[in-house]
Amino acid sequence: MKHWPSQRGGFTLIEIMMVVAIIGLTLSMSIPSFVRAIRKEGMGKAESELVEACQSARRQAIMNNQIAQLVLHPLDGSFEVPGAFERKEFSRDIAIDILGVNFIEFQKAQEARVRFYPNGTSDEFTIVIHAGDGAVRKIYLDTVTALTVVETIR
Repeated sequence: MKHWPSQRGGFTLIEIMMVVAIIGLTLSMSIPSFVRAIRKEGMGKAESELVEACQSARRQAIMNNQIAQLVLHPLDGSFEVPGAFERKEFSRDIAIDILGVNFIEFQKAQEARVRFYPNGTSDEFTIVIHAGDGAVRKIYLDTVTALTVVETIR
């Protein structure tokens, strides 16, 4: 009687190595875009931080029943809401094209102040920023509700 070696269902080393290589290739292509999505950079970061600052100023004005101010420093590209939102700076590739408060241009000024009132309204505020990659955003306030609106221009 002959005994045949038992036939096991399994994977060869070559098959396992091919699967590992495919997984490695897939991960190496997807990780950079995943990291960019998690870590906001450039325009995305500038946009979200400025919107957050406006929301903080509005919230502070309503909650404390007193005027709150968003203070922008266009020459060094920073902004803050004293007592509610710490000073943030735009990244180096972000430039301010237009900065208007109550229809007065401030992009070349040392400082611009946008007031938020306890009744939920605000001064007129418009800013247009652009990034080195060509992205352009217009961010402005609806003066009746003091809510931030973001428009993608490019």
